[in-house]
Amino acid sequence: MDEKTKSEELIQGLMQELRRGTLMISVLSQLKKPQYGYSLVTVLADRGVDIDAGTLYPLLRRLEKQGLLASQWDTDEARPRKYYLLSELGKDVYDRLCTEWKKMTNIMEGLIDGSGEE
Repeated sequence: MDEKTKSEELIQGLMQELRRGTLMISVLSQLKKPQYGYSLVTVLADRGVDIDAGTLYPLLRRLEKQGLLASQWDTDEARPRKYYLLSELGKDVYDRLCTEWKKMTNIMEGLIDGSGEE
């Protein structure tokens, strides 16, 4: 395996790790108002976050099980849809994650651009 191929494989793996860490906050950020799965995929894609249904639905179920989301079925349409919304706990966790995210990005920007060097 040549260096370029090895580098690409490493970068792909590391990018997947970074992405995995940001998907939860991305999803939570869009659930201040009720969304069903497909609408959430669309909204996130429109904002530059590509997530496939095979990743989203297990994440939604896990967040609901953790108490971060509330859900409700809407059976008024031809196709029943399960809508998700931040619970009170979810709102608190999301706000705290945002605070921590901002701290981390400020630190990382300082490290990357060298402003933290003496």
